[in-house]
Amino acid sequence: MKKAAILTSAAILFGNLAFGTAYAFNDVDAGQAAAVSSLQQKGIVSGIDNERFARKETISYAQSLQMIVKAFDYNLDTMKFAKPPVASGLFAQVRDDAWYADAFVIAYYNNLDIPQDVNPQATVTREQFGSLLMRALEKKANFPMIKIHLPIADEAAITPGNQGAVQRLIHYKIAELDKTGSFLPTAPLSRGEAAVWLYNALDAAASQTRPPVEAEDITLQTEKVNDQVNKVTLSRGAKPNAGYGIQVVGIRFEQDGRAVIRYTLQNPQPDTMYAEVVTEAKAVTYVPAAYKAVLEEVVSN
Repeated sequence: MKKAAILTSAAILFGNLAFGTAYAFNDVDAGQAAAVSSLQQKGIVSGIDNERFARKETISYAQSLQMIVKAFDYNLDTMKFAKPPVASGLFAQVRDDAWYADAFVIAYYNNLDIPQDVNPQATVTREQFGSLLMRALEKKANFPMIKIHLPIADEAAITPGNQGAVQRLIHYKIAELDKTGSFLPTAPLSRGEAAVWLYNALDAAASQTRPPVEAEDITLQTEKVNDQVNKVTLSRGAKPNAGYGIQVVGIRFEQDGRAVIRYTLQNPQPDTMYAEVVTEAKAVTYVPAAYKAVLEEVVSN
């Protein structure tokens, strides 16, 4: 597609820019620094200059769409058209020479459900950005179907059509409620918040495509101590160093005669040196002889 020739200051804020050097903005707080830095290095966002990101300023619908389309790499590369589509034929208020015109066309043909009468210059609200972000995310990532209803203090203020998206936004920890448990759906979204939400959404998408960790075979050996007690040894086998471990965190006694031994696995920590000595990672516990020992792994988040 022909790129728009006119760039406004708004385009510079969230345009298709990539810098050879990543600048550390002096107006970004600690909670947003990682998100802003990561998105800047990928060319998804930029500051108003080399030192300021303007995290508290609001963003428009057009800026929001531009950066979401770029972040998730939506495009028209595999689509064929008899003639190039134009934004003005799809959206009532989007000019063909606008810097964001391509983003609207791409969003339309990738079924991101942009309202036909949307005002691209309008300040985006929290629920608008959240709903758009979840649509873009869920078309790229294979999330399981879930039924959830998290308590949101101002849920009644959320547009009915956006309530599901907001629920999932909170569930996947892309956004958070405030201290009162409110989402503030109609409040404008700041640049800093938008960067954090997008950063979290990209991480959520990546988590769905990461290869699963291969399950380990944990062996269980029971030895009689006396008529009342058995010794139970859990082992994950020989490991190359002492950074690998296994720990019993509890035992649950079931009415059907099972002693459910709950355990966690410890793996070597980054940047920690371990002696390269083959070691058996094992743990020992004791259960009443009347119970049959079974295992249950506790996976930490």
